Amino acid sequence: MDITTGFEHYGRKDRQYYFAYGSNMNPKQMAERCFAARVVCAACLPWYRLAFYGHNRVWDGGQETVVQTPGPDKYQAVWGVLYELSFSDAASLDLWCSVRLDGGGAYFHYPVLVVDATGSEHTAVLYKKDVLGQAVPPSSEYLTHILAGARGNGLPGPYVNHLEKLQSVPARYPVPKRDTLLRGVLRESTCAECAG
Repeated sequence: MDITTGFEHYGRKDRQYYFAYGSNMNPKQMAERCFAARVVCAACLPWYRLAFYGHNRVWDGGQETVVQTPGPDKYQAVWGVLYELSFSDAASLDLWCSVRLDGGGAYFHYPVLVVDATGSEHTAVLYKKDVLGQAVPPSSEYLTHILAGARGNGLPGPYVNHLEKLQSVPARYPVPKRDTLLRGVLRESTCAECAG
């Protein structure tokens, strides 16, 4: 299968295409992290499932990732949002999500082929965890935040229902916990508040 199938009808060489399947589906969060992220469509990643590992210090509980699955099942596809990003917005999002090209961050870029509701295929990158360890449920507050993004972007009802049934636990401290120093650095390094 040609991985570029379906790319030319929306693709621009000066843009990065990013598939968000967790908290970055939330429009409010993306507006905070990127200057002009554009939603291309809702799409799914077949043969993967949503899972949570590690520790998310902003929301407490596990951090989301995708895990490849071996066989057919109606929930073995991860739905999310395909965004078109400028390279400056992509760099900003990498900083926010601790994505390191050398593999030293919480996530790394993972190339995928996602499919929209019409069956068209799109090439994109997503953020994937490298080191998993033991599964850790997300905080209930974080799952609510993810669900708001799923509903706000019109993901299919059965998938939203699936997300609602995921195990979660209440956060042990007030969330989201803001890192004001990091936020200030990111504001200076991106164009989210500039006029140009």
